[in-house]
Amino acid sequence: MRSWARKSLFVLISVLTFGLVTPTQLLNAVNAEGPAERDVLEVPSSKSGFTQVHEYREESEFDREEFVREMITSAKLQSYQKFGSKIKPVIENEFRDVILPKIEMAIAETAALFPENDLKNLAITEFPGAGVSEKIFHIKNRLTGKDILRFHVRRDNPPQAGYWFNFHYHTYHDEFQAHHDLGSIYWDKNTPPNWMS
Repeated sequence: MRSWARKSLFVLISVLTFGLVTPTQLLNAVNAEGPAERDVLEVPSSKSGFTQVHEYREESEFDREEFVREMITSAKLQSYQKFGSKIKPVIENEFRDVILPKIEMAIAETAALFPENDLKNLAITEFPGAGVSEKIFHIKNRLTGKDILRFHVRRDNPPQAGYWFNFHYHTYHDEFQAHHDLGSIYWDKNTPPNWMS
């Protein structure tokens, strides 16, 4: 474990255990057990005779599935934020049943392409586009600032067919040129309100 991470862990354990475990005791417990992927430290409980078990992970551990779940949760929240209070109630169910699973699949497939070190640097943009903007959210590399995926929704108005919301995404593989279709949701014959309204 790196020295700064070890020091941070010592402070964290000391604070969480109200000083019952000192850094020296923690270091002795870790060294006595030898290197392991997951170390367990037993701490006497101040309220009862039972023992509390605190687990901590090595810095190198990274849960790819947990990362993908967090990205999907953020994607869902960004989408609902974009829809706003006027559009969300009308399309929410169909979006959840038809479009969201395809967004989840696209995120999972993209995450599988990246090595762990690069995957740690991916993040979802913080704000969807308002008004008539197509942007729902982008997934970008925090270090380079470059987009990896761009998830958009476009308003389509085919002749005499009413308004549709076309969900699609673009990838950096083709410099965001191709539309990868996620599906369309019918709105109405009337013009939809602006996003986030």
